[in-house]
Amino acid sequence: MIILGIDPGTATTGFGVIESHQKKLVCVDYGVIKTPSNMDMGERLVLLNKDLGKIIKAHNPKMAAVETLYFFKNLKTAIPVSQARGVVLLAFSSKKVPIKEFTPLQAKTAVTGYGRASKDQVQKMIRHILNLDEIPKPDDAADALAVAVCCAQYLEGYKIKIS
Repeated sequence: MIILGIDPGTATTGFGVIESHQKKLVCVDYGVIKTPSNMDMGERLVLLNKDLGKIIKAHNPKMAAVETLYFFKNLKTAIPVSQARGVVLLAFSSKKVPIKEFTPLQAKTAVTGYGRASKDQVQKMIRHILNLDEIPKPDDAADALAVAVCCAQYLEGYKIKIS
């Protein structure tokens, strides 16, 4: 099953595509969608929708995993991230891709065993779990891969065994 994980944001949205087959996880693709800060918010959201649509079309995911806005330190960032999440949910729903939502705590626990793990720890564990040559960067992409891995665990009912 192809799972597309998303770490939503207005300036940078991370995406991670994995394939889960017989409890084996393989990284298919990952990266970020960036929107220019000099664009107005509406244009940035249109660009996010367009680029996410291309990724959905290219990978044809059977499931979407989206990170929820679990907490925020600043209302100025919470509202734009919420707007980006809305675009992400709309993009998947309009393509009839089922969506599961996970908190950052759930994704970190799934990947590292500890819900308060650092970004660095998440990147290192994603590299290990998906047998990547390098640590996935930027951290938005690693977070999106972590959400996808969390979803695979949830759907297939297993815990990742770290050797």
